[in-house]
Amino acid sequence: MDVFQDTEMGSDNEDGEWGMIDRMRLWRHDALMQHLYETATFWGDKILSWTNDPNDAFWLAQTYFMTHQYARAERLLTRPFPAMTPKVHNAPLNGLEHGVVDDTTMGSLTADAKGKGKEGHPDTSLMLQLPMGDAGMMQIPEELQDSVSRLVDMSVACRYLAAQCQVRQGNWTDATEMLGEANPFRHSARSGPAVPNVDGGIKVEASMCHLRGILMLKLNRGDQAKLCFLEALTLDVKCYDAFDQLVSGEMMTPDEEWEFVQGLAYREQTQEDADFVQLIYTSQLRKYKHAEEHALTRRRLVEEFGLSDNPDVLFSFADALYAQFRWADCYAITTRILGLVSIHDSTMPLHIACMYHLNHLHSKLFILAHELVEREPENPISWYAVGVWYLASGKWPQARQYFSKTSLMDPRFGPAWIAFAHTFAMEGEHDHAVTAYSTCARMFTGSHLPLLFVGMEQIMLSNHLLADEALNAAYAACDGDPLLINELGVMAFTHGDYQRAADLFQRSLELAQVTQSSQMSWTTTYLNLGTCYRKLKNHEMAKTNYQRVLEIEPQHPQGLGYLGMVYHHLGEIDKAIVKYHEALSIDPINGHLIELLNLALESDLCCGSLEKVYPGGEEAFRAMMVSLKTKVFDASKKSKVDKPGAEVAMSVG
Repeated sequence: MDVFQDTEMGSDNEDGEWGMIDRMRLWRHDALMQHLYETATFWGDKILSWTNDPNDAFWLAQTYFMTHQYARAERLLTRPFPAMTPKVHNAPLNGLEHGVVDDTTMGSLTADAKGKGKEGHPDTSLMLQLPMGDAGMMQIPEELQDSVSRLVDMSVACRYLAAQCQVRQGNWTDATEMLGEANPFRHSARSGPAVPNVDGGIKVEASMCHLRGILMLKLNRGDQAKLCFLEALTLDVKCYDAFDQLVSGEMMTPDEEWEFVQGLAYREQTQEDADFVQLIYTSQLRKYKHAEEHALTRRRLVEEFGLSDNPDVLFSFADALYAQFRWADCYAITTRILGLVSIHDSTMPLHIACMYHLNHLHSKLFILAHELVEREPENPISWYAVGVWYLASGKWPQARQYFSKTSLMDPRFGPAWIAFAHTFAMEGEHDHAVTAYSTCARMFTGSHLPLLFVGMEQIMLSNHLLADEALNAAYAACDGDPLLINELGVMAFTHGDYQRAADLFQRSLELAQVTQSSQMSWTTTYLNLGTCYRKLKNHEMAKTNYQRVLEIEPQHPQGLGYLGMVYHHLGEIDKAIVKYHEALSIDPINGHLIELLNLALESDLCCGSLEKVYPGGEEAFRAMMVSLKTKVFDASKKSKVDKPGAEVAMSVG
């Protein structure tokens, strides 16, 4: 099969017959390609015993790493080997994919590209003299110190692999020392975003920066982690892991994301594929702004690159729909994605959230959660789905338990932290909700949502100064979220600045129109805008907005009641009474509506044509009222029991 053959093997065969070591290197390579790791380990160990070659040691360490034998791989990488440089037969390639690389060039290799083929045999005179223990370098005879070295000191690839082993073992400090606090190649001549990799692959330098960022996260140094990921992606735009950490971890604001991704050195690093890499990265960004650019990006990915059924491109469509509160449409696309791949990490939170918002899908959410727990018990998203189902069922303590478990399994899983705080908010525990949202805001500094929710909770607690502070901070992070603009309008209304509140509500609706979001989600904003105009005595504009609410949701009780109030102010009492009755038919125990209806009826009775509503006309009605008041006054004088409430009730009537 072609996957196990290449032209290099053919050229080597022409040079002469292969020896035993050469054949075993081929066995080792094929065993790795066929996931026969024990076979690769067995033959690789024998090869190393014969050759003591650093390249063979590197590939044996790779095998140990693939089988999760991290301590064994680390020990092999940190033991002494002959400091020799065999002749390089091929052009320099990327050090991470191959054997031992020179520490200064970060790219040249000393082994065949795939760890197989014929190699020069090193001098084995030192083989039996080199100790194998952890303190091996200290035990080497003085006369041999200059002729031996550790693999991590000879090769950037080996140093990177050793650091990976230490990370897997939880040795954060040791791994940081292995990699360095900062990029040691930053100011070298062969480093920088404008310097492409020699073989067109991914730079080991960028991979090391990414791993350094992971370590900074483990050490709770989020700001430094962000800088490391930025540097990794700047050095090599192909390092998607760094991009994913920045975007999924919401380390940058939407504006920062956009500017950074659009400004990467695509042309300098991968000229032929620059357009595609830029487009696919752009499609993964958040959708609060640049709606037209995002739509054009998706269209080009579909039409020019034929990715209409690619899960990542479909996710971009779904994410845009979710940002527009179009739950049903988003759910249709996420269902398609999960039909293509059983688990898609970016899609699953959207899919689960849509099932939460669509009440008729709660039973499917229950089934999905059970299936995920059964198939993927080690995946945090499985327990997140369980928590969301409990949240949809109104079982806040159980939901909190599973969201907490999710965040313990993956501390960088943002939806679990937000949902954990939601459970407190829905339960009415606003102080605890503020604390949980604040913790989330500290972890995901590029997201405005935790600050927005803090502001909403402070409004519930009537802490208006703290609410203003949180909402303004959220606005500084993202000024394109219509929900945030709506909350700013609520605060302006609370402060009595009705004109500014009306402007903010109007802007919120304009942003919602730009994103083509579901109108049903913005009935409250139309209601708020109408109320601002009513406070400003602009009854015609108030009536227009209340009527818009009823166009979207004809059975909206507040919309009917407020429209009745506008008619009442305009003197159209009959229309006001009709609207009050319609509102009470939906919300029959609303005390405010009952009082407004009584006032309207009294106003209609007193100000309307009494000849139509009372026999004898106005004079007969007034005489009846005088007689009634006299009887009530006499009855109250004779009563021995003081009932102040009765008089008040009669006067109101």
